[in-house]
Amino acid sequence: MKRNHHRMPLFEKLKQFTAGQPLSFHVPGHKNGTLFPKGAYPYFEQILQLDVTELPGLDDLHTPTASIAEAEYLASDFFGSDHTFFLVGGSTAGNLAMILAVCSAGDKIIVQRNSHKSIINGLELSGAKPVFVAPEYDEELDRYTNPSLSALSEALRKHPDAKAVVLTYPDYFGKTYPIQEMIDLAHAFDIPVLVDEAHGVHFSLGDPFPVSALQLGADVVVQSAHKMAPAMTMASFLHVKSTVIQKERIAHFLQIIQSSSPSYPLMASLDISRSFLATLHAEQVTAILQSVGNVRNALQYAYYGKVLSTDDPLKITFHVEQGISAKAVAGLFEERKIYPELITHNQLLFIHGLAPFEQVEVLKKTIKSVGEQLKYSRNHATIEVAKLFSKPIQELALSYQEMSKLPYKRVSFTEGIGHIAAEAVTPYPPGIPFILKGETITAAHVETIEQLRKQGIGIQQREQGIRIFSI
Repeated sequence: MKRNHHRMPLFEKLKQFTAGQPLSFHVPGHKNGTLFPKGAYPYFEQILQLDVTELPGLDDLHTPTASIAEAEYLASDFFGSDHTFFLVGGSTAGNLAMILAVCSAGDKIIVQRNSHKSIINGLELSGAKPVFVAPEYDEELDRYTNPSLSALSEALRKHPDAKAVVLTYPDYFGKTYPIQEMIDLAHAFDIPVLVDEAHGVHFSLGDPFPVSALQLGADVVVQSAHKMAPAMTMASFLHVKSTVIQKERIAHFLQIIQSSSPSYPLMASLDISRSFLATLHAEQVTAILQSVGNVRNALQYAYYGKVLSTDDPLKITFHVEQGISAKAVAGLFEERKIYPELITHNQLLFIHGLAPFEQVEVLKKTIKSVGEQLKYSRNHATIEVAKLFSKPIQELALSYQEMSKLPYKRVSFTEGIGHIAAEAVTPYPPGIPFILKGETITAAHVETIEQLRKQGIGIQQREQGIRIFSI
């Protein structure tokens, strides 16, 4: 039966409720927007009317039976899952829940090493014993991408008792890989596959976008709707399509992890985003791709770098010429109110998104003026990262249970070399730890982090140095 994806049942229910001009003797405290500072009210006026709580007829995220249940069902129908959960805690909540649903303390789980920190945090919360599979270094792209099929195969042969395989697809820059081969390989061992597909919610649109891991056989797929679809920040989906993972276990951990007072504006934006994606016409996609081409062509005229190819057309990676600081280039763009999504030591990531970009002439002028200012800022030090992950398969030096019982101290990074890290060190974005909690600190780690800091790349840390375990 064909579903009407123009419908937005949760959003429609909220509009209907608001139209009744309800009187509030309940939370939230802004009382439908009547209690709000005047200077801020014009910016929040409309959204405050939708910011309600679990009132009769508005359903409950954790036990949905009405409009939320219908909205999740329509999402499941569009994305092709057995069940789709709405997430109000970002893909982070989904990543935590899917790991907790398959792992208990001491269980083995095979994990892509360059995973987002939420995956790593899920491992620690579960107490699982991770077996990390290192990504390969792509010389052409000048960055780490995905593990090889042979490395995953070796990990599966050595650890056939693993409870799951965790992969990231696509990477932050929109690069994909033959993930179906990895999914099929894991399934041959009767091991489910969990995929952090935070940057792939639009893959369900079909060609010319890559194919979603959900369609390629993954058991659980988490997507950040807010990254590429018109959803509010933190609004995400978790899709289950599996014969071995029970959706009830996912639901159990989601109600533990997520707020008992979930945001209705966030949930409604998920409903709206699904409808937007499901009803996007081919001619609209064509217009978007033409716009992408215009932006890429404009960047091609920048002498100080080049545009790299990628699998997701909406991601545009600008590789800065050696001897020029990517941070400096980004700073000059930002001075002109153009903000890239991500800055590494040598690349800028521009996310085009699903809205046509209509200010190409402004972009062209900015590219030219940035180039004029960069003429005298060459000879910047380069960073060698190709040897960070030297072992194809790696386990932590200590279990999470052992780590929880050990004292630690803070030392300088240099003093930490050869010791076991008692905290993760994570450049953000993209949020992938360079050093894992429980990993032995190497000279290559420290050298890379110091160089990143010199180039102005942010590291998520409250204090200087690094904590190490006192053993």
